[in-house]
Amino acid sequence: MRLDTLIIIGLGLFAFVFDTFGGVIFAKFLNLFRKEGNKINPMVGACGISAFPMSARVIHQMGQKEDPYNYLLMPAISTNVGGQIGSVVAGGIILTLVPLLA
Repeated sequence: MRLDTLIIIGLGLFAFVFDTFGGVIFAKFLNLFRKEGNKINPMVGACGISAFPMSARVIHQMGQKEDPYNYLLMPAISTNVGGQIGSVVAGGIILTLVPLLA
């Protein structure tokens, strides 16, 4: 195990934590402008990361522990797919721009 490998793992963990945190905060921010019956569950915001499908399953299980009738799997998976698409688009932009900068 080299130091470079540990740094990359640490940066990945840092990105994972703050991406999850950002998704929850963004969902809470959106709820400030939505009507009472149409609010977004902030837990679903945590699924915006591209860790498909693990984060959606974890959020679904956490939601069912709070309320057994809470079924978050479909909204969580759709948010997860949105995170995947966003990652692919960002990767494509980076791959397009990197040769131009070199």
